Amino acid sequence: MAVKVKKTRKCGVLLPVSSLSSKYGIGSFSKEAYDFVDFLESAGQSYWQILPLGPTSYGDSPYQSFSTFAGNPYFIDIESLIKDGYITEAEADKYNFGMEPMYVDYALIYKSRFKLLKKAFVNSGLSKESSKAADKTLSEEFEIFKDKNSSWLKDYALFMALKNANDGRAWNTWEEGVRLRKPAALKEAEKKYSDEVQFFEYLQFLFSKQWEALKFYANNKGIDIIGDIPIYVAFDSADTWANPELFQLDENNVPIDVAGCPPDAFSATGQLWGNPLYKWDYHKKTGYKWWMKRLSHCFSLYDVVRIDHFRGFDEYYAIPYGSPNAIIGEWRKGPGIELFEVMKKELGKQRVIAEDLGFLTPSVIKLVQKTGFPGMKILQFAFDPREESDYLPHNYSKNCIVYTGTHDNETTLAWYEQLGRKDRAFAKKYMNIKTNKDIAWEFIRGALASVSDTAIIPMQDYLNMGSEARINTPSTLGGNWQWRLVEGQITDELAMRMKDMAKLYGRV
Repeated sequence: MAVKVKKTRKCGVLLPVSSLSSKYGIGSFSKEAYDFVDFLESAGQSYWQILPLGPTSYGDSPYQSFSTFAGNPYFIDIESLIKDGYITEAEADKYNFGMEPMYVDYALIYKSRFKLLKKAFVNSGLSKESSKAADKTLSEEFEIFKDKNSSWLKDYALFMALKNANDGRAWNTWEEGVRLRKPAALKEAEKKYSDEVQFFEYLQFLFSKQWEALKFYANNKGIDIIGDIPIYVAFDSADTWANPELFQLDENNVPIDVAGCPPDAFSATGQLWGNPLYKWDYHKKTGYKWWMKRLSHCFSLYDVVRIDHFRGFDEYYAIPYGSPNAIIGEWRKGPGIELFEVMKKELGKQRVIAEDLGFLTPSVIKLVQKTGFPGMKILQFAFDPREESDYLPHNYSKNCIVYTGTHDNETTLAWYEQLGRKDRAFAKKYMNIKTNKDIAWEFIRGALASVSDTAIIPMQDYLNMGSEARINTPSTLGGNWQWRLVEGQITDELAMRMKDMAKLYGRV
């Protein structure tokens, strides 16, 4: 009798939800998302990796969100709301969502999206402004959702209502009563802004319903979703406002130190992220209760969770609040393996990817090994003289995830064109590049051919696109997170080529 061997070699595509094409200015849980899942299935892929799904703030980065639990209202499918009769196509067409199909215009999206969603809210019957009562089934579903997510939803919705009432200003500039969450002030705010609070709860209800439907569809097609969890939360977030005891803040809830990275070969002044740092001794005393809640939420949203800046659990870099850059700072010990031991005990065995890029000390490497989580290998880094040779495929182990590049890298084509003469000559020889016609595809071949159990390729590389398709340039503001697919870019021919290569290297 033949013995069944468990298949471990798989591949997938990295594409943010925002980068899907759609009629209304930004990728969403629309028909195009379902079409993309169909495309992945036909291309022999097993994974769709996305970026964090949280509501974005100033700068539009999914890594600086108003909440670590909430979803981005921009991703709510407008066409579904039209189909369900909550708004009309004519109403949607009144708004300008941007005229450039290849890029998101966040300023226009912000001005138009919430107005349209507010119309849907009023027409649903769940608003005080509604002229008719909500459908009984809808009301029941909405109440069940609110009850199920009560541990974070009410705080988030009130936070957003107060933010709107304060012209979008950060919570540390609000009136003292709500800023310090004094009970009487919160009670008054809940009453005053009750309809606005209900609106933001309604948006989360829609987001959850639509995301669950899309994920269910993907899973049924054999596509698992790889989600992304930033290690830190934004200072201007419902998480920090509602739970100041979790963070290194003073008696006025002002940060003492903030997160970042020290100077290195890539940046002379380091990276100043500005996120509040965790009060790890407090988390330890609670049995990491908040972290377990956060991780549990992520495991319900995604099939696999990539934890960003994993080295921060071993040691984190603390920069004095108010510093102009990251030159002055110090390394401090994080929770280490204990947090993940608690996670395994409370949440069971879960699929996690450790983002272990950057300068790795022996203790960081040891932590990743102890968890057993696969780390990341970036093929572009293999030809950077500032990096060790760990990223060359012949040095990989099976338990890793190989990428040509990530959302923070140039596209492979643009990166290759910018390489120095010596580095390009080495890359050309190592990757056996004969012509410049399909440079990105040769790097894709190198990733898929490696011993790594999993290979994830950014969609732009499969399209052999240049710098016009870069998603993010770290430590810069403006021009990021904007690139989108345009209609007709993903074809049956492309799917066939992707599947043939995945088959060739045993990943189908």
